[in-house]
Amino acid sequence: MRPTQALFGGGGPEVGKYGRYIGEWGNFGTPKQKGIVYYGLSANAQRPLAGTLHAAFFNTWRRFSAQVLYVAPPFIVAYLAMDWAIQRNHYLNSKPGRAEHGEEA
Repeated sequence: MRPTQALFGGGGPEVGKYGRYIGEWGNFGTPKQKGIVYYGLSANAQRPLAGTLHAAFFNTWRRFSAQVLYVAPPFIVAYLAMDWAIQRNHYLNSKPGRAEHGEEA
């Protein structure tokens, strides 16, 4: 066994019309087929960033406006509840608050 054969995945079983191993699935080592046309664009003709800034601004606005009514109200309610709780805590721990509720504990 040659050392390169182990590196390439081993010889595998003998397969094929002539008793040759012709490769794994999808890589049979056959000649290129005729009649298949590949189309491509030159790297110089491509514009990978065409319209990026324009699309970014309008897409961001579209996504923001679609989600703001789902996200903003819970944050507003949470902010108002925390603000009320902080103010209430400061009041209850102040002199007038202790006097009103009478030093319980």
